[in-house]
Amino acid sequence: MDWYSMTNNRIELEIGLKIKNHRLKRNLTQLELANKTGMSRVSISKIERGKGTTLTSLIEILRMLHILQNLELLFPKDEVSPIELIKLKKKKRIRASSKKKNT
Repeated sequence: MDWYSMTNNRIELEIGLKIKNHRLKRNLTQLELANKTGMSRVSISKIERGKGTTLTSLIEILRMLHILQNLELLFPKDEVSPIELIKLKKKKRIRASSKKKNT
């Protein structure tokens, strides 16, 4: 799936459809998922239709559908050689620097 070619609204819709598919695979109704997450059935319905959600709600849904581990796929570990790892540790940023003004 080419996520970059999609609008944000389309991505929300695709995520909602994937949540719905996982819910159905687990043989849960929207109401059952809502009760397990502490959300309303209407909220679950909106999410499944791509009408937005909070990050907290998304995490709770993923947890109840037993697919929370998939968040690891969002931030894969960088594969770095041991020598590069040593160099990077020396240069590891602790905070962002402020923008320098040209004077």
